Amino acid sequence: MKTPPTVAAEPGDEIASLVHQLLESERRLLELTGGEVDAVLDPGGRSYLLRQAQEKLRESEERFRSLFNAAATGIATFTPQGRFLHANEAYCRMLGYTEDELRARDFAPLTHPEDLALELKLRDELLAGQRQSFVLEMRHLKKNGSIVWSRISVSSAQTASGEAAMLVVVAEDFTDRKQMEGRFRRLVDSNAQGVMFWNTKGRITDGNNAFLKLTGHTSEDLEAGVINWVAMTPPEYADLDQRALKELAATGICTPYEKEWIRKDGSRVPILLGAAMFEDNLEEGVCFVLDLTGRKAMEAQFRQSQKMESFGQLAGGVAHDFNNILAVIRLQVDLLMYDRGLTPDQANSIKEIGASAERAAALTRQLLLFSRKEILQLRDLDLNQSITGMTNMLRRVLGADIEVQFRFSLQPVGIHADAGMLDQVLLNLAVNSRDAMPKGGRLIIETSAADFDDAISSQFSRARAGAFVCLAVSDTGCGIPAENLSRIFEPFFTTKEAGKGTGLGLATVFGIVQQHQGWVNVYSEVGHGTTFRIYLPRLLKPSLSPPKMEPVQLAALRGGDATILLVEDDDFVRPATCNTLSRLGYRVFAVRDGIKALEVWQRHRDQIQLLVTDLIMPGGISGRDLGERLSRENPRLKVIYASGYSAEIAGKDFRLEEGVNFLTKPFESQKLARTIRDILDKGVTA
Repeated sequence: MKTPPTVAAEPGDEIASLVHQLLESERRLLELTGGEVDAVLDPGGRSYLLRQAQEKLRESEERFRSLFNAAATGIATFTPQGRFLHANEAYCRMLGYTEDELRARDFAPLTHPEDLALELKLRDELLAGQRQSFVLEMRHLKKNGSIVWSRISVSSAQTASGEAAMLVVVAEDFTDRKQMEGRFRRLVDSNAQGVMFWNTKGRITDGNNAFLKLTGHTSEDLEAGVINWVAMTPPEYADLDQRALKELAATGICTPYEKEWIRKDGSRVPILLGAAMFEDNLEEGVCFVLDLTGRKAMEAQFRQSQKMESFGQLAGGVAHDFNNILAVIRLQVDLLMYDRGLTPDQANSIKEIGASAERAAALTRQLLLFSRKEILQLRDLDLNQSITGMTNMLRRVLGADIEVQFRFSLQPVGIHADAGMLDQVLLNLAVNSRDAMPKGGRLIIETSAADFDDAISSQFSRARAGAFVCLAVSDTGCGIPAENLSRIFEPFFTTKEAGKGTGLGLATVFGIVQQHQGWVNVYSEVGHGTTFRIYLPRLLKPSLSPPKMEPVQLAALRGGDATILLVEDDDFVRPATCNTLSRLGYRVFAVRDGIKALEVWQRHRDQIQLLVTDLIMPGGISGRDLGERLSRENPRLKVIYASGYSAEIAGKDFRLEEGVNFLTKPFESQKLARTIRDILDKGVTA
């Protein structure tokens, strides 16, 4: 920031006053030896007085010259036109010239070009009698071409008629102080925090670049003095400011506190502000200001993350209990369907019950996806190919009045993901956009590669540095109000009419993306549309995706005569499962927890060939603990685990595979029969 020359309000310089007194004495002595004496004295007397006056004048000049040269402050006299008359030794040292060299010069070439206009203006006002004197901080050019800062006090010595006989300049060299101020200025301007200088009247007198950026003001606003911290403070923070001012008055410093400022454009910015008063001026002080925008956003994201985690735990618990209920329904439906005595109407009713159970199971799967308790079937995928495979379905879902545009990345966008879950994400977002465009519109699906460093990733609570792919889904719909943005991923939160949405679509998206170690950003403007950006880890060297296998046809219901120990804590699932196994020809010992299972095991261990147990059970013995204990006692024992959660609930070090030694509730009787038959026939153990 360039520092302009400054004009002080009052000269207040004792040396200048002394110079004027000496000049006034000289003028009076000259007048005394002039015409007034001729009228009263004869020539002899006049000669005597003249010699006496001249002697006094010489003594006065000698005293003046001694004081003039001994002064530590630079002193010089000029003609009204600006020509040097005298300059003391301090003034000569300041500029690097001798007094004779200065007498041959005019003052203008020794003034910095940027300061000359103001100095000439003030000199003209002084000569015209518009001011008595002036003080100016300005730059001079030394003989060697370097710059010296000085504070000059300028006044005029007048003749008897009142005209300016000469100009008297007293100059103080403060280059060292100015350099220190410059260093301090660079330090302040380079500070990433906002720094501002203020007074108790509310005016902000100066500020660094960070302060200007924070408030949206310009350096011109500072110079014009239009920035006022009282006006910048919202009314609800006025009491905090007054409390801080009282603390400043009492101690000279205030405890940092949080508040908001109103920026130049009217928006608000959260800040942390600390202030201190100057020791030599209790009406002025300095503030250090920290922009809290990023921190507040991180805090909000963290609170949202905690809320979503709580919702996830709740959703997982609800899904688990609901799956137990559905397990009973599906098993009973399967058993009823094998009753040959059903009428057509009865068979259709049972089919409807089964279809409803299927829809309910899909709903609980969404809950498990959200709660991150659904198993992932990961493989290397090309995001562009995955989206292309969904094209026809998306067009059918969206309808003819919505235009769909695809913008695929030319750069490889390989990911390691569950293809079915990825399709679910895209479908849920498309349906959400469709509902936001009831009169039609445009949906844009884009893919791109994204690389984040630590600085960028620190802006988002779940982001991290690395290579990612971005799936962006944008619509031209109604947009999402700001008050709803923080809740859109909450389970069961919906703004749709009753019966038109479960509130699980975006919650499912959130859960799937979390399971894939990614995150979601949302930008929306009411009336202009919404954009969801999903970031997933990018494969730098993706492997070829294995070919899709055709689904294996279910084997016919086939049982056997083996003895099974069934451990299920749900009092409705247990008898339904037991009934199904009995209908398949198996002998079943059915108990509700691990303790009862151990009792049955002690009595019938030699007969039991298979253990079918829930993973999570009451009583202190989990399904895993039970299976491992019984397998140690009888290594030939086969074990199948079941749970309303995914297999991952058992732990990463415990190998479970769906349809091999693990069943996800609710399961069909066909799947139960096939899994039991396979594990008994193939000799697979847990």
